[in-house]
Amino acid sequence: MKIIIAVDGFASTGKSTLARQLAQKMGYTYIDTGAMYRAVTLYFLDNTISLKNKNQIEEALLQIELAFMQQKHTGKQITLLNGLNVEEPIRSFRVSNFVSEVSTLKQVRTFLVKQQQQMGAQKGIVMDGRDIGTVVFPQAELKLFITAQPKVRAERRFYEMKEMGIVTTLQEVEKNLQHRDTIDTTRTISPLKKAADAVVIDNSHLTIDEQLDRAMQLAKQVILSLTNKAHPPH
Repeated sequence: MKIIIAVDGFASTGKSTLARQLAQKMGYTYIDTGAMYRAVTLYFLDNTISLKNKNQIEEALLQIELAFMQQKHTGKQITLLNGLNVEEPIRSFRVSNFVSEVSTLKQVRTFLVKQQQQMGAQKGIVMDGRDIGTVVFPQAELKLFITAQPKVRAERRFYEMKEMGIVTTLQEVEKNLQHRDTIDTTRTISPLKKAADAVVIDNSHLTIDEQLDRAMQLAKQVILSLTNKAHPPH
């Protein structure tokens, strides 16, 4: 039996790492919705699309084709924008500083939510984002809400960017995360919030492996419970 696992949470809580590992361990497809919003943001920036011009936005969305591909030599999933590998540019500060604004646009959300729902039609997926358990898949069998203390999140993001060769300061990263949290939680369309039936995992003091073990236990419990319901023991 395959299920949909929705992983929501604030920026830099490690939800993408968890979702990716969980999908790998369960043999499911991982869908990084954050990368989808980042790719749209990159396209808007590169083509100087005004966020106040509805017609420009709608026309731009018609030109955007998104896909994910597994790299053979690394096994990593990469994001394709109109056939081009944009994995590196979408992680830049240039995109990080604008992605929350682009995510508030109704046309963008409608465009991407429709694609995400199509991707999950066959189940057997792990999808992470801000509104997966509340808007994209409110019927998901397992919903996880990932959180961590702000300082921990900023430090993680700072070291992640350092590894990618992006020069920044911890203060700048903290400021960027605060800015994104404000926009993500206060936007009128699909704000970031915990679904009523989501399980909260605060990973401030958990290792990556401990977090994965916790999520795997929850997934197994849900699948077992659904299997028993479908085939009750005689």
